Amino acid sequence: MDKLKVLVVDDESRMRKLVRDFLVKSNFEVLEAQDGEEAVDLFFADKDIALIVLDVMMPKMDGWQVCREIRAHSKVPIIMLTAKSDERDELQGFQLGVDEYISKPFSPKILVARIEAILRRTNRLTVEESIDCGGIVINKTAHQVLIDGKPIDLSYKEFELLTYFIENRGIALSREKILNNVWNYDYFGDARTIDTHVKKLRNKLGEKGDMIKTIWGMGYKFEADN
Repeated sequence: MDKLKVLVVDDESRMRKLVRDFLVKSNFEVLEAQDGEEAVDLFFADKDIALIVLDVMMPKMDGWQVCREIRAHSKVPIIMLTAKSDERDELQGFQLGVDEYISKPFSPKILVARIEAILRRTNRLTVEESIDCGGIVINKTAHQVLIDGKPIDLSYKEFELLTYFIENRGIALSREKILNNVWNYDYFGDARTIDTHVKKLRNKLGEKGDMIKTIWGMGYKFEADN
């Protein structure tokens, strides 16, 4: 998949570099503008910009003006950066159609996480849509599993568990690791819930259920036929 383009607009070169470095590490392509006029020119010159990180206080044309100009023509997601934490500014941002509002100073990691969340929400950032492994096809977008071309009915957690197994095929996974990655913060019981779900999953997978190997005293490993 092509890298998604993010336009970072800030008159401080240090700030642009900080944001750019974190975005590049997260596999984004980054365009930079040092003032509002340059930002508008760049945006209308490149139709592939997926999101804009936009500072409020800038020379020539401030962030509000840039936002108004772009919103008149596009619904591209916009994250506003500001040194102010004034509620009126925040309200103005949302009234103009800003998707997120972040006050300086901020954590670049949090900014990247917010960007990824917005792009997932707007369906621009998608994980690999389908995985084909040993005759099992997982379509993540449709939340569907096919075995030899036939759909099978899995619960939400069974789907998540199977996806996790296949994405980590060949790797021994402890019950605790599975719990942390599949159940995350949703579950506060013990790891025996894994065994219950694996048993149900194996039954639903039929012969393919044998690919989920038990590692006694530890957990499980998914071993595909191909």
